[in-house]
Amino acid sequence: MGYDKNRFPEGDVDDELICSICSSVLEDPLQAPVCEHAFCADCIKEWLSRQATCPIDRQPVSLNELTPVPRILRNLLARLVIICDNSQFGCTKTVKLESLASHRSECEFNPKRPVLCDKGCEIFIPKDELHSHNCIKDLRLFVEKETKRWEQQFNEMRLCIHSLQICLKKVLPDTLPETVAMQHSLIPIWCNTLPRAIVHRWGGLISTPDNELQELIRKSLSETGCPSTILNDLMENSHERKWPPGLNSLEIRQINRDVFQNYCCRKIPLHQAVVVMSSENQHMNDDMILEPGLVMIFAHGIEGLQP
Repeated sequence: MGYDKNRFPEGDVDDELICSICSSVLEDPLQAPVCEHAFCADCIKEWLSRQATCPIDRQPVSLNELTPVPRILRNLLARLVIICDNSQFGCTKTVKLESLASHRSECEFNPKRPVLCDKGCEIFIPKDELHSHNCIKDLRLFVEKETKRWEQQFNEMRLCIHSLQICLKKVLPDTLPETVAMQHSLIPIWCNTLPRAIVHRWGGLISTPDNELQELIRKSLSETGCPSTILNDLMENSHERKWPPGLNSLEIRQINRDVFQNYCCRKIPLHQAVVVMSSENQHMNDDMILEPGLVMIFAHGIEGLQP
């Protein structure tokens, strides 16, 4: 609600730069449209929530009518020199008001400045919370937060795919089989909704997944919006009996283990599994990839990359 006048060490501040509501230096100022009286944004918004008049001359004014102050007034405020917010914590610097926000974020005395935990978790923690930081607890909270973020992005992309399906259905010729023409056009879009994956342990590959595990993977792929025209093919290609020559035996896989690092993989949500699409792996030899792609299920060692 305005900057305390005592924080300006270069002397008196012009009355035109003072908010008449809080009697402090204007912060994010707005002005009334007719009388052009200026106030701190928070001050005038709170005032107008109680009465729709200018605090000085009582002319009618509403929240929607407020406008930014003229550039000359903003420039005068920007050039004022102010003491750092963290002076009580030891900072002795003064900066121009226009630079206060950037200085505040970098100020070494800022108690809320993020610092890296040195106990092993490598999470950035506000400086004043570091003493009470618990690595396990905060890592759990971080994972929960990231999981919710991924779920939200996934749901948004699924809605986007659904909308595209509706649009394509309207524009594609009726003579084309809908499920082929429309859904094949969505394959690249669907691939991009899945996070890229890193496989840390190729030795954890399950070459003969049982039916129950395959059904779980099938369900997850379906829930991601995987086009139904390729879903069955992908699941058929989740067992070594259907894999290409470079993968179809343990001995060959051990020989080609270094080649696996060249795969472009997409993580299947909630599972230690990836989908390797032919369209994204044109750089691989024919003996390492199938159309439209293949599914690899692991016991462990899969990490999804953040966008």
